[in-house]
Amino acid sequence: MKKRASKIALVMIVAGLALMVAPAAFAAETGQSTEHGTFLTSDGARKIGAGIGAGLVIMGAGAGIGRIGASAVESMARQPEAAGQIQTAMIITAALIEGAALFGLIITILAVTAK
Repeated sequence: MKKRASKIALVMIVAGLALMVAPAAFAAETGQSTEHGTFLTSDGARKIGAGIGAGLVIMGAGAGIGRIGASAVESMARQPEAAGQIQTAMIITAALIEGAALFGLIITILAVTAK
């Protein structure tokens, strides 16, 4: 079971890194060209930062909600008579985490669109 959990964690980390890098790669804009290559404009750097921020927000929210779900299922297995109260608390906590994640994503979107 521990081997499977470590494989799942590795897949989640790789997927999270892909989510962080992909938007940044698409958002990169180049500025002035010189003999040594091109430099990233401040607008492009802002978009890269927003892509990384969005990836971190999504990874954090996913990890938090996954941990809540795992703890809730374990708690319900130990005390089946309290399953209703545990489920209610789990749903409220997951909603709070999703609200915070949505707030973080809106901030990153505003960072990209701000002039």
